[in-house]
Amino acid sequence: MDTMDLYRHAQDGFDAVLAAVRDDQWDTPSACTEWSVRDVAGHVVWGQRQLRAWATGEDYAETAGAPGAPHPAVLAGADPVETWRAALVGALTDEELGRPVSLPGLGEIPVAGIVALLTTDLAAHSWDIGSAAGQDVRLPPELVAVAFAWARANAVRRPGFFGPELVPPAGADEQTRMLAFLGRRVSVSHSGGNHR
Repeated sequence: MDTMDLYRHAQDGFDAVLAAVRDDQWDTPSACTEWSVRDVAGHVVWGQRQLRAWATGEDYAETAGAPGAPHPAVLAGADPVETWRAALVGALTDEELGRPVSLPGLGEIPVAGIVALLTTDLAAHSWDIGSAAGQDVRLPPELVAVAFAWARANAVRRPGFFGPELVPPAGADEQTRMLAFLGRRVSVSHSGGNHR
């Protein structure tokens, strides 16, 4: 899969997890410190809007959904699923993918690099939301592989970004190992390695 195909795959997975959240679960605490499920949804909406701005060269001054923001839920709106779907970034041109962006901790990278970052973000946050909502989230192996590779090369460990790497449970699968690397504590109840 190319960069955008994989990104769309990650978007589809996130959409399925988000759509399965019950109305009474939006304010449930998530694996992201101090963020509820609705906060995580708002952060991901922010990422889509920020990506669109970077790709087109427009200014996007909103910071409520940035990593470490105190309450990204404000960006999720009354209907987080519809807000997310309205924010989705579809195809990007080669010119847009090549546009340079400067990011703290990562330096200057092309928008294609941002797409890889957000692919990892979508994978992790699919699990964050799903696990908080009692879903058994199984990420596609190709998405886990790309997210894990990106994280190993680029993870910024500081408050508001990624937490400290955790030791995965004995016999953990690649998804659990990737999530532990990103600071997620995964309880594994075998058989089958289900994530709760």
